[in-house]
Amino acid sequence: MSELKMLAFTLPKAELHVHAEACLEPEVLLRIAQRNGIRLPYTSIEDVRRAYDWPDLASFLDLYYRHIEVLQNELDYQELVESYLQRVSHQGVRHVEMFFDPQAHTRRGVPLATVLNGLLAGIEIGASKYGISGALLACFLRELGVEAAIESLEELRRLPGGDRVIGIGLDSIENGYPPTMFKSLFDKADKMGLYKVIHAGEDAPGTYVGMALEALNVHRIDHGVRSIEEPEVIAELLRRGTPLTSCPLANLRCGIYSKVEEIPVAELLRKGVKMTLNSDGPAYFGGYIADNWVVVQEAFALSRDELVRLARNSVDASFASTARKAEIHAEIDRAMAA
Repeated sequence: MSELKMLAFTLPKAELHVHAEACLEPEVLLRIAQRNGIRLPYTSIEDVRRAYDWPDLASFLDLYYRHIEVLQNELDYQELVESYLQRVSHQGVRHVEMFFDPQAHTRRGVPLATVLNGLLAGIEIGASKYGISGALLACFLRELGVEAAIESLEELRRLPGGDRVIGIGLDSIENGYPPTMFKSLFDKADKMGLYKVIHAGEDAPGTYVGMALEALNVHRIDHGVRSIEEPEVIAELLRRGTPLTSCPLANLRCGIYSKVEEIPVAELLRKGVKMTLNSDGPAYFGGYIADNWVVVQEAFALSRDELVRLARNSVDASFASTARKAEIHAEIDRAMAA
C-alpha cells in the first residue's frame, strides 16, 4: 500500500454523508431477517451479493426498500449502526453524522420511537466501543411532499430522545422537487434550532445548490458537485464557506458520472470550496469512506497536504462540539507528526 493510500485510510476524519438504511450489508441483512422470521428470495450470502450488483437506479430503489422491510425492532436498528461503525473504525472515522429516513419506516408501520431508540443505541455503542462520536439527522423524502415532512418532524421532536436528532435534510428524487418547495419545512427547523442540510446538485442542476443557499440558508450541501456548472454558485459557496459532502463512488454507481475523473471534486477543492468525501450508502455503492478517498486520490493525484485538508474540512464542517473538533484536529496533528 502506498504512503498516500495508507494516509487516506488512517487520517482521523468525520463522515458527514451516510444513510443508515444503506449500510445494510448482506450478512447483516440475512442475520436480521432470520431473527425476525422474514423470508427473503436468497439461498446464500452469494445470492445476496449478486443482488447488490444492481443494474440501474430503479432496481436499486426496489432492492433498497425491499431490504429495509427486515428492520422491525430496536435491536435491528442498533445492529445496523454498530455494523457500520465497526467497519469505519478501521478507516480513521472519529465522528459520524448519520442520516435516517423516518418516513421510510413509519409508512410501513414501524413506530418512529422504535427507529429512533435503536439508532441512538447504536450511536452510543459507537462512542463507548470504538471512540466514534455520533449524531443523527432526519432526512425527508421529497416526493412525499412538504406537509408530510413537517408532520414527521413534529412527531419526531415530541418523542423522548427526539432532541438528540440535531438536524434535518432532504433526499430521494431531486429533479422536479426544487429546494424552494420545502421552505416552510426548513423555516420550522430553524425555529426548532436544528441544523439544516440538503441533497442538491447531484442529478439536478447546480442551480439547485444556489436555491438551497439563498432560500433555505442551509449549513451544508450534500453532494453539490454540479455547482461546478455555475460560477456564481461557486462564488456563493466560497463567500459563505458552505461545505459540500461529496460521495464519488455513489455518483459513479448511480450513473451520474461514468468515471471518477469526470467528477469535479478535486477541481472544487482546489478552487477553495470546503469539500469533504463520504460514502453515502456503503453497502450498495461500492465502498466505505476511505475507499472514496483512495479513488479520488489516485484519480487526481491529490497531495499529502490535500488529503490533510480533506480531513480537516470534514471536522470543521461537522456539527460536533468545539471541544470534540479540537480533539480530532489534535489527532490529525499527531498523525502527521508521526
